[in-house]
Amino acid sequence: MKSCVVIVIGGVCLCSIAILLYLAEKFQTPDFWYPADLQQRARVNEYLSWQHMAIRMHGSKMFWLRLLIPKVLGVEVPQDKLDAALEDLNGSLKLIEEKFLQDKPFIAGDHISLADLVAIVEVMQPVGSGLDVFEGRPKLSAWRDRVQDAIGKELFDDAHRTIMGSQEAVKLMDGSKMQVFKPKILRLFL
Repeated sequence: MKSCVVIVIGGVCLCSIAILLYLAEKFQTPDFWYPADLQQRARVNEYLSWQHMAIRMHGSKMFWLRLLIPKVLGVEVPQDKLDAALEDLNGSLKLIEEKFLQDKPFIAGDHISLADLVAIVEVMQPVGSGLDVFEGRPKLSAWRDRVQDAIGKELFDDAHRTIMGSQEAVKLMDGSKMQVFKPKILRLFL
């Protein structure tokens, strides 16, 4: 699916929002993950419907522009492209803070939900490229800390180990294997 979000929970890779919701229903997860309360569920659904064309797209674009294109493909990304992508990302981060979080601890209210799990994965993507999206954003930083506390530091770190190790992993990548995709990637991003 094009709107695929990769989340690893307990070693299980969840590759779409539809699958995530199906699993929550099928296995009757605790109510806070996907609340029965219609208003809270609507908040979760609203975020999940918004994220794939906003924070996911902008976070992954920054990852490509800051890390993969220059380091793997060996192409310098024009500053105006980086600036425009950063502006888009900042707009999405602002919406997370002002619209989705507001003054609540989590997106759906007082408890962590699937929306927070999906959100943190996308927010961490540009962090993996070396961009500290939490700097100067105390509300976003506090939310990240609450998500980490809610799921546990060990699981949080494990879930983000690959993305946080991306800068080192890219140094070891054989960029020649990606050269066949270079024209398409450059058309998409540059």
